[in-house]
Amino acid sequence: MDTRTRLATLLERLRDNGHRLTPQRVAIIRALVEHDGHPTVEQLHQVILPDFPTTSLATVYKTIALLKEDGEVLELGFGELGSRYDGRHPEPHPHLICTRCGAIADYALQGLDELVARMAAETGFAVDTHRFDMFGLCPSCRDAAQKAQPAPQANTCPTPARGTEPHPG
Repeated sequence: MDTRTRLATLLERLRDNGHRLTPQRVAIIRALVEHDGHPTVEQLHQVILPDFPTTSLATVYKTIALLKEDGEVLELGFGELGSRYDGRHPEPHPHLICTRCGAIADYALQGLDELVARMAAETGFAVDTHRFDMFGLCPSCRDAAQKAQPAPQANTCPTPARGTEPHPG
């Protein structure tokens, strides 16, 4: 679904559920849908401040809460590091998360719902929701880490290879 359609869907859903569509609320939702990644509430607040300088952080939190109630935003909670939000794809789906820079990439995995259903059936769990996150280094951070490591040089290992210790005299 393209950004314009997704925005229209969210606004219609809120209106149908009796919520007012203030200019600030529309701007927050637009910022969420148009964001290239998974923004924090603080990032969304910074996006709308130039046009709505009196909008409080609480207003952004309340708008996100309304979208969560309606199942229209996916929250990725990271404990003390806070939460990030996905307004484009609110259904549970896999994420690849960089442990260095915090970048988050979506991954469309065919058969995930079937896997969750099978796991629930096999274990007897009544699964309400699920989350599938993989952690590692994104390509940019991986490349930077590789460039920062000096290349290994021959015969610089401080420990001799097994079986190569010199014999005592």
